[in-house]
Amino acid sequence: MKGRLAVGLIGLGRLGRVYARDLAGRIAETRLVAVADPAGSLAQEVAAEFDVPHHYADPLALIDDPAVDAIVIVSPTHTHRELVIAAAGRRKPTFCEKPPALSLDEVAAMQEAIARSGMFFQMGFMRRFDAGYASAKKQLDTGRIGTALVFKSTSRDPFRPSLEYANPKSSGGMLIDMGIHDFDLARWFMGEVRTVSVVGATIAYPELVTVGDIDNAVASLTFAGGTLGVVDLSRSGIYGYDIATEILGLEGTLRIGYLRETPVMLLTKNSVAHDTVPYFMERFRDAYTAQLQNFAQNVLQGRTPPVTIEDGLEALRIGVAATRAHETGGSVVVSEVKGTTV
Repeated sequence: MKGRLAVGLIGLGRLGRVYARDLAGRIAETRLVAVADPAGSLAQEVAAEFDVPHHYADPLALIDDPAVDAIVIVSPTHTHRELVIAAAGRRKPTFCEKPPALSLDEVAAMQEAIARSGMFFQMGFMRRFDAGYASAKKQLDTGRIGTALVFKSTSRDPFRPSLEYANPKSSGGMLIDMGIHDFDLARWFMGEVRTVSVVGATIAYPELVTVGDIDNAVASLTFAGGTLGVVDLSRSGIYGYDIATEILGLEGTLRIGYLRETPVMLLTKNSVAHDTVPYFMERFRDAYTAQLQNFAQNVLQGRTPPVTIEDGLEALRIGVAATRAHETGGSVVVSEVKGTTV
């Protein structure tokens, strides 16, 4: 390994600022040399905070900056297609947060640009880099629980997002924006999803109806090998941020996740109490850092990306299939889902 990777970061929202901190000071393999955000004052502020030499209001200017050797994209989903294609035009190694885009056609265009340029591209699915999920994957692959039979995954947010964010036109809607993590895990642990059916509703936050999103859903999956899966999603897990996965195998079961944030419990008469994980930044703090470090190491060492644009495409395809299943009330064959948006 030679030197450190000069990284340009696009998107400085809540997660983007955390990535700036990691790339600037917590990852030995990286130097943060440029940041970009359409809110130019924000780019200037973050550059000053982390001693970054270049800042831009135009993300395309960052991509063109000769000081930038690699790009990390954490901007809103609807911007990913343009930015990835621009990065491919410069053949600069790129990391892009999930979802890859809002439509399968957009991802196909990204996929074509990546293949044509031969660029290094890594998709961001941070749960794969969480210690618990990574350990479970190794144990499954080494046969510790025998053949995996049933996949069960839960994602519950403690509150709803803003109506602006929840709008499917900007986020893809709950089944895509939130469910894509669970759908990616389903593929990672169990193989390709064959069919999906969904029941979902807006039952906790009626105001979500105004933007066309739901707040609770349960998806039933069948896999190509005949095994089964269930994913339940909720915006109304008011007790905390609850992320858990269970894989039932022929010879055992793997359970992943935790709810107690601080390792202490209060035991009083007729009561046992503990705190809960507040939100995703606390739950996956180390996973976010680990996946960025993995990206840098892969680029510097010439390794292949462990999470590809194809992984992003197929997870999105399941999300689109789930959205269509919810809208139609029927079961959707995932491989038959083509074309444009949800």
